[in-house]
Amino acid sequence: MRKHHLLIAAVTGASAVALGAFGAHALKDTLAAHGATATWQTASLYHLVHAPVLLLLAFQTQPPKRTFALFLGGIFLFSGSLYLLCLTHIKPIGAITPLGGVLLILAWIDLLRMKSSAQ
Repeated sequence: MRKHHLLIAAVTGASAVALGAFGAHALKDTLAAHGATATWQTASLYHLVHAPVLLLLAFQTQPPKRTFALFLGGIFLFSGSLYLLCLTHIKPIGAITPLGGVLLILAWIDLLRMKSSAQ
């Protein structure tokens, strides 16, 4: 386990919960007024679902740097771009979201590579 991986995983999980709650409460009316509630919820869901994966990877004896980076980059680009889109209403930001999705897909595929190389 590397302490910085654990720290990153913990901050990612905490920020997922905080941003989900922030959207559900403090931004509730603003998001609803702009029709962005579902987008914020999608960002929060993907953020929160992938945070525990970072935690599990952090507890590996040798955390797989590439897989960890793919998941972290995917969370940042996918969820981060959706959060920004909801807050700024600048539509071109949405073009970044699929790049984050591709990174998340590659991260999951990379887990399969890890599993097959461990056998």
